[in-house]
Amino acid sequence: MSITPVSFAGQGAARARLEIVRPVIADERKRRIPLRFNPTDYKLSKTNTFAEITIPGLETPPLQYVRGGTETLSVQALVDTSDTLENVRTAYVDALRDLLRPDSREHAPPVVRFVWDQSVFTGVVEKMDVHYQLFRPDGVPLRAMVDLALKEYRPAAVQTARNPFSSPTVEKSYVVRRGDTLSSISAAVYRRPDAWRELARANGISDPRDLRPGRVLTVPRLP
Repeated sequence: MSITPVSFAGQGAARARLEIVRPVIADERKRRIPLRFNPTDYKLSKTNTFAEITIPGLETPPLQYVRGGTETLSVQALVDTSDTLENVRTAYVDALRDLLRPDSREHAPPVVRFVWDQSVFTGVVEKMDVHYQLFRPDGVPLRAMVDLALKEYRPAAVQTARNPFSSPTVEKSYVVRRGDTLSSISAAVYRRPDAWRELARANGISDPRDLRPGRVLTVPRLP
């Protein structure tokens, strides 16, 4: 027996969905946006940004980590109403499209969670493409392939709590960049601009203004 999208849904395999995280919605029916069919796959992508430190005479410049990039999720969802002949746009697509619109309370599009048995990804919908594929004789769409692109949402406070930018009890190194000062470096690595003397002492720096870009400083543990 051939399996159609509708018959597959009837087997109880449809669990993938989007859930609105922010703003808070008490009504579960309004909070949950079903995809009807589980996707065949989804893709997660993440990048980092590095700066090249220009040092004359070196064939390959050293790299310094600048920041992490935003993780993205891409997923293709099939929605189908060929069993009921209702408009698939009003039944499924419009609710997904609304995730691109700013919420009146947040003044920004809602934060959503992609769920497939368990939470997979939390972010905001960045892009949505809809390809209508099946129609009634009067032109009403019955099937659509929806491509969704979500950008990760993680509050800065949560990231800082989980991954501190610096640890004053761990020795590390720092590559000087143009415009750096000992106090600015101290603020970045220790979160204490007044600890610049520890940097100067550990690196034998007698003149705090004499910092050449590309110099690798030892960042000692604070006592």
